Amino acid sequence: MKRKVYLNMRTLAEARDLFLSGFSPGNLLGEESIPSRRAAGRVTSQPVIAKISAPSFHSAAMDGYAVVAGDTFSARDERPLTMQVGTQAIAVNTGMPLPKGKNAVVMVEHVAWSEDGKEIILRAPVFPWQNVRKVGEDIVATEQVFPRNHLLAPFDLGALIASGNREIMVWQRPLVDILPTGTELVDIERIDLEHMPPGTTPESNSAVLAAMVESAGAVPRVHDIIPDDFSAIKDNIHQAAQGDAHVILVNAGSSAGSADYTVQVLEELGQVLVHGLTIMPGKPTILGVVSGKPVIGVPGYPVSAIIAMEQVVLPLLARLQARPEAPAYMVKARLSVNLPSRPGMEEFRRVIAGRVGSQIVATPVKKGAGSISTITRANAIMRIPLEAEGFEEGRIVEIELLRPWQDLEKTLVCIGSHDLSLDLISDRLKRSIPGFQMVSTHVGSMGGLLAISRGLAHMAGTHLLDPEDGSYNISYVKRFVKDKHVLLINLVYRQQGFMVAPGNPKEIKGITDLARADVVFINRQAGSGTRVLLDYELQKAGIDPDDISGYDNEEYTHMAIAVSVLSGKADAGLGILSAAKALGLDFIPVCEERYDLLVPQDALEHPVLKKLLDCLNSKGFKKDVEALGGYSTRKTGEVMWDSAQDIA
Repeated sequence: MKRKVYLNMRTLAEARDLFLSGFSPGNLLGEESIPSRRAAGRVTSQPVIAKISAPSFHSAAMDGYAVVAGDTFSARDERPLTMQVGTQAIAVNTGMPLPKGKNAVVMVEHVAWSEDGKEIILRAPVFPWQNVRKVGEDIVATEQVFPRNHLLAPFDLGALIASGNREIMVWQRPLVDILPTGTELVDIERIDLEHMPPGTTPESNSAVLAAMVESAGAVPRVHDIIPDDFSAIKDNIHQAAQGDAHVILVNAGSSAGSADYTVQVLEELGQVLVHGLTIMPGKPTILGVVSGKPVIGVPGYPVSAIIAMEQVVLPLLARLQARPEAPAYMVKARLSVNLPSRPGMEEFRRVIAGRVGSQIVATPVKKGAGSISTITRANAIMRIPLEAEGFEEGRIVEIELLRPWQDLEKTLVCIGSHDLSLDLISDRLKRSIPGFQMVSTHVGSMGGLLAISRGLAHMAGTHLLDPEDGSYNISYVKRFVKDKHVLLINLVYRQQGFMVAPGNPKEIKGITDLARADVVFINRQAGSGTRVLLDYELQKAGIDPDDISGYDNEEYTHMAIAVSVLSGKADAGLGILSAAKALGLDFIPVCEERYDLLVPQDALEHPVLKKLLDCLNSKGFKKDVEALGGYSTRKTGEVMWDSAQDIA
């Protein structure tokens, strides 16, 4: 099978104009009548006309006494007016019909009573129809209550019912067939997860796509997994197109791979309008038409799939229902790192954003179209234009919030070294009331120090060893974080060592074994505390880094190092005991190191940081940390150094 190349790529704007312009509610969706009580979130397909007036009778707008306004005109402070209760003045409550012949209501607060309670005393007149809701004051019978193509909000239901509309005509909800494809995919509901066949992976995209479809007011229908077989894919798309579906999503099979059949099937069954968008992620998206129905080839990588849904499918579903597209909430933020990009592709980058001081800071999460965690961790998204080569650190950029803007005020930004105990902190902050969150970006200890120096984070994790005296962090903070009042607060002491495969098949015993020809190493990135520790140990042992196979292969977290060893990509990696324990790896201790949190003094007033410090000092947190293995909390929460006092 020949590989398909992208011959008719379009920019996102071009593709949307071309694709969406061919569809509207009238040419795909029918109308249906539904009870008004269940109409919230639906869109009117016909104007809604009032069948009755609201209110349908004159009613009291206040608690008080119904009167004839003209009878009260003589009332004055100096000449109070007395009126007989039950004849001249009739007691009414708010909403009650106005008694026949009466045309005003005196508020109960504005009357006094005679001693026997049979008369009221007025010191001011009321004018005709004062404190009265007249017939049709809100809605008049035969007038238009809502126009065609109106998205009904929950409070609109009151107007529907008040105007006498038991049922209304709305556009159908689009039926969206989701066809997952891939021979390697398995349904987790139908397989023993402990004995998954080699080379298989749980099919998860359809759940995400279905939830997004439902959030857009449409009805998702997920089909069984279709193997990578041309005839099978063709049959399923044909059946869906001939059925009652309004939109068809084919997940995966949209790239240029030799086993990606979707574009060929669409060429046979209908028309391919676009194969490839100049966006990243999401480039392989296919836009086509079969039997007059839109068919979208959604990329298989999770992040690409979500981008394609957000940028093409959700706007299509909104258009079909005449619903307004959800507005983007844009804010300006300062970029915390350099962000290169490839010209000619519009890039969508998920970022973690939070308010630090008077500015919002945005830090990109790790790239990867196949990494669903880049979506789940982010709280905002940034678009890099086609013509740009990226943005430099410190640039003010526009980001679109993926969470309510109030969350920025409750977000603690942590940039620096990775540690598993940060996940425990994050969970405890989320459990607090009100719920706070901590977002952490793992750029290494030096990256964290620089972020604090530039005012781009509330906190940085650091474990930098000073080879001169064996101390941790202080000398580096003095050198790189100048003119700021900062504190080093201990998080943990932890065991660092070599993670090796279970049973230690290469019989690695220490640092000297890394130079063996049969040992492949996986390293942490330059600037990380673990890298500094490794270089220190290599120098002590007289080992040249060039003699280590894999020294230049880098990962950004301890868990990534552990995964590399577990998968066989490497024979050994330097990391923390808790990461080795989490994945069942053997561990060869090297040293105990101190891991601190670097915190600016002015950030201590941040409500989330206050909650974090409470967390550090709690017995429950310390117990949970030590249960991970390889940790000591003997100094957790203590100030190890204060730059203002310069004491160790």
